[in-house]
Amino acid sequence: MDTKRPPLKKLTILLAAPRGFCAGVDRAIQIVERALEKYGAPVYVRHEIVHNKFVVDSLRDKGAVFVEELSEIPPDVGDDRRPVIFSAHGVAKSVPENAEARNMFYIDATCPLVSKVHMEAERYHKLGRQIVLIGHTGHPEVVGTMGQLPDGAVLLVETVDDVATLVVDDEDALAYCTQTTLSVDDTAEIVAALQAKFPNIAGPKKEDICYATTNRQAAVKAIGEEADALIVIGAPNSSNSNRLVEVGALHGCDKSMLVQRAADIDWAWLDGVDVLGVTAGASAPEILVDEVIAAARERFDVTIREVSITTENVNFKIPRILKDAQEQGAA
Repeated sequence: MDTKRPPLKKLTILLAAPRGFCAGVDRAIQIVERALEKYGAPVYVRHEIVHNKFVVDSLRDKGAVFVEELSEIPPDVGDDRRPVIFSAHGVAKSVPENAEARNMFYIDATCPLVSKVHMEAERYHKLGRQIVLIGHTGHPEVVGTMGQLPDGAVLLVETVDDVATLVVDDEDALAYCTQTTLSVDDTAEIVAALQAKFPNIAGPKKEDICYATTNRQAAVKAIGEEADALIVIGAPNSSNSNRLVEVGALHGCDKSMLVQRAADIDWAWLDGVDVLGVTAGASAPEILVDEVIAAARERFDVTIREVSITTENVNFKIPRILKDAQEQGAA
């Protein structure tokens, strides 16, 4: 009897580039790792350092302790100068103020591009403008940005419909900012609606949506027309990953799926798919991309073709106190 395995179905994987870690995520993870090297475990981190379970679990295994509020941190942490790290999403001003009140030593891992939005909002506020923030209710980045200014100074809109019902203090004294991880296309529509309703509204000289979000969405658009389906590797609470699924669905991939790991993939969902797009959100490590490809190779005769729209070479410096530690360790 012939027990020879039947040939595997052919599958072309279009691998989007850029994908995966951005400079802000890489910096935030380095901050936690170097803090552990310098101060030892445990190192406390307020909120998930980035929105990815694999990354968070890996850092937890190394000694990071993740909390949602400073009140969960033992009272003696500030006394022995063990650091508390703020996540890449940024925090409201009340958080470092509370840390200082408890004599806590903290290190801020906020992405510099998020910090830029914070400074932008403060600058507009000092000029007497009310801020309209485009973003998602409850997202840590939005909470942090709104928390830079007094109550009422920032109004949040999520959709074009929100703009239609928006009531402001002075139509001629407005400015807008955006969350850094939004859909480029959706945000452009909301900005246009704001400008139509409030012709004198001021905005950033350069858009707030970060380069990594923009590039990853553009890469998905580049493969969308050719791919029959799209897999986005990322966390369900990752804004930029969810936007990639939406962009894929709007640009040719009616079948678009978000998965955290290869084990989450419903392979029957790929029935009839000959060309599969694969990308990863800005907080998903490349090892998870490799894992998905390896799982696909077990089931298909896979051909990989990378579709690259640009090369990223952005790097953000880590805090000097941790850089000094690394230099001393290498001496």
